[in-house]
Amino acid sequence: MAFYIRTAGLTFRIEPNFSTIERYCAGYTCPADEAAINASVTLDEIEAERASAVKAALSEGRSAEFTQAQLEILTVHKKISEVIPKYGAFLFHGSAVEVDGEAYVFTAKSGTGKSTHAALWRKKFGERAVMINDDKPFILIRDGRAFACGSPWNGKHRLGSDLTVPVKAVYLLNRGNINKVYNIKKSEAFPSLYEQTYRPDDPGMLAKTLILLDKLASTAKLYRLYCNMQPEAADTAYEALEDRS
Repeated sequence: MAFYIRTAGLTFRIEPNFSTIERYCAGYTCPADEAAINASVTLDEIEAERASAVKAALSEGRSAEFTQAQLEILTVHKKISEVIPKYGAFLFHGSAVEVDGEAYVFTAKSGTGKSTHAALWRKKFGERAVMINDDKPFILIRDGRAFACGSPWNGKHRLGSDLTVPVKAVYLLNRGNINKVYNIKKSEAFPSLYEQTYRPDDPGMLAKTLILLDKLASTAKLYRLYCNMQPEAADTAYEALEDRS
């Protein structure tokens, strides 16, 4: 039986092949909606995703053994990510945390320490900080503003919340012995932002994604952050903000 989820301001209909995906999406389910976007996948589509899933897992040093139920979760996520640029959203690789009603997004290549740095912010701010998505938030562009959105696909530690929060800043993370942060221009940040953005196969959807990414880069504060992953790294990053009002 089909179920429905809501994320990034959109409702999706999923006709599952395996029960695992409905449990995975718990917390995002919503009432049936005739206008929902179809995100169901076939067994053939699931198997077609196996090769890319194995390649990604091996590149990150993870297990490359996948059941079909696990692959369905990945395949549905890809199907959603392929279509959402049409509706003003895109998938971004990063860790997003909310503090006092604003989102801070940390992005870098896998293994750099995005989740570790986000954890430092949660430790620094305590209950004021809420994890939006620890791995791949959807970025929604609405009324000229960028919003970080929670979704079921929130990383191996399953850290996230069903939230849609305006983005205050995006930090490009780098490992360093000394904590330091620089405000950077869109032209400097864009190549790294592009690298961490999901790029749809459809040329039209890719073109829309680039327009949406430019909106994110134009409206959020952009920083390059060198950090040693010690607690004071969160202080350095937060104190760089010129305007915290």
